[in-house]
Amino acid sequence: MRLVQGRYDRVLRTAADPLELARGHAAQGATWLHVIDLDGARAGHWCNLDGIREILTEVGLPVQAGGGARDRAAVAEALRLGVRRVIVSTAVVDRPELLTSLAAEFGDQLIIGLDARQGRLLAEGWIRETGLDLLAIASRSVESGARRLIYTDTKRDGMLAGGDHSSVRELAKLGVPVMVAGGISSLEHLHLVREAGAEAAIVGRALFEGSLSLVDAISAA
Repeated sequence: MRLVQGRYDRVLRTAADPLELARGHAAQGATWLHVIDLDGARAGHWCNLDGIREILTEVGLPVQAGGGARDRAAVAEALRLGVRRVIVSTAVVDRPELLTSLAAEFGDQLIIGLDARQGRLLAEGWIRETGLDLLAIASRSVESGARRLIYTDTKRDGMLAGGDHSSVRELAKLGVPVMVAGGISSLEHLHLVREAGAEAAIVGRALFEGSLSLVDAISAA
């Protein structure tokens, strides 16, 4: 399943089994998989590591996963499982000192997730509004050692209306790779976020519903 605009009261449920969906993406040429434990994002700890393990074992593609990593132990647990990169979000907002130690220990295996609405960060699975400025926290994260960022505009997430190019341009100025999520549903959207400086785009709903071909998207990107 996936959320619309990060809201748990607006859930799009698909009939696809996550493992079968991952196999389908691999068959179409995917080289990475982006997996979020939505239950874990709400609970504050991993809830679906068994499902992630199955994808890793059966599909064989590198996986970046998030939703359940709020401390060092949770990051290490996912990496031991075989996850290639672990996304940390809420921990960055609530415990900035933790980021410094995580970045020093895990380096490129760590991604900082910046989930925002109208330029302000959200936490705890996009439920809690922090009031903190997106660009300020992004800058602080890079200064603390973050080597890669994922920016999600939660207002655009699941809406298929395109990404937030202006924020991507500002984030790209920080000098680390930036992935963008939220609203990507066409080849034009992919071209625009690439021109804005994004390293990669994360696509979900558009692939589920068929408005964007994964084969074409990979070629365009």
